Amino acid sequence: MKVLVTGGAGFIGSHLVDRLLAEGYEVVCLDNLTSGTTDNLKHALKHRNFRLIKGDIRRTRDVWKAVKDCDTVFHYAANPEVRIGIPRVHFENNILGTFIVLEAMRKYDVRNIVFASSSTVYGDAKVMPTPENYTPLEPISVYGASKLACESLISSYVHTYGLRGLSLRYANIVGPRLRHGVIYDFIMKLKRNPRRLEILGDGTQRKSYLYVTDAVDATIFLWRSVEKEYDVFNIGSEDSVSVMDIAKIVVDKMGLKNVELYTTGGVDGGRGWKGDVKYMLLSVQKLRKLGWTPKHNSRESVELTVTSLLEELETG
Repeated sequence: MKVLVTGGAGFIGSHLVDRLLAEGYEVVCLDNLTSGTTDNLKHALKHRNFRLIKGDIRRTRDVWKAVKDCDTVFHYAANPEVRIGIPRVHFENNILGTFIVLEAMRKYDVRNIVFASSSTVYGDAKVMPTPENYTPLEPISVYGASKLACESLISSYVHTYGLRGLSLRYANIVGPRLRHGVIYDFIMKLKRNPRRLEILGDGTQRKSYLYVTDAVDATIFLWRSVEKEYDVFNIGSEDSVSVMDIAKIVVDKMGLKNVELYTTGGVDGGRGWKGDVKYMLLSVQKLRKLGWTPKHNSRESVELTVTSLLEELETG
């Protein structure tokens, strides 16, 4: 089987590429290499069943070239920064890009799509752990809104044009190759100043973190298991960890002493920034009922990630 991974040079996408190649699939990767890098693909680039196309999901002909003759599209290309304050960036990279991918699939009769959605579609959920059927879905960031719009587009193409689709609402996925988010930010801040660490918000923000190998396992499992034309699944751990605890883990793993941890106080009741969901914990009961459970909890995922990122930064 030949599959396309858009955004396959990115963080989650590159780990997915490695797994698909290891399991014998022919893999095409489409990436514009703005946030993804060829370093993430150093193993894949040596594989005879791998092809990298440097292109952009916002350009129709690039997508046509990548989609043709594929059986499934794993759609992971997107702007990954929730904090970015330019709505047009999310519209073009996430919503417009997804529309172009779906139109290319329709043109070349590619029937299956697995979409990397996000926990941010829930906004400030009043129920935690938050199940997939929670309503109303009220994203509080443009990023979250763009992911929800993409889910709706995919659902409409499934029901109108006979595709099969999966939308996977990921918690905070962490692990090797991560180059954005709170863990990476803390490490880089402490490398610049090992005596003082700024924490955005009031430090009580608490969210679920999942190690990337677990995320990829769940993704492959659902792709092979789900028989419905269209379905939505949460993918996350079953607990959460606070931003302050993450700061302490990073300080400890870096072997630092007497570091001053100070909070900015944040906005809107202690959020790190406008649009930051302060508390997030996804229900994974729907996934568990199919027979899958994560191997690592949130704290273990953070600890493993800090260790791997420090090793990567050490070796360059």
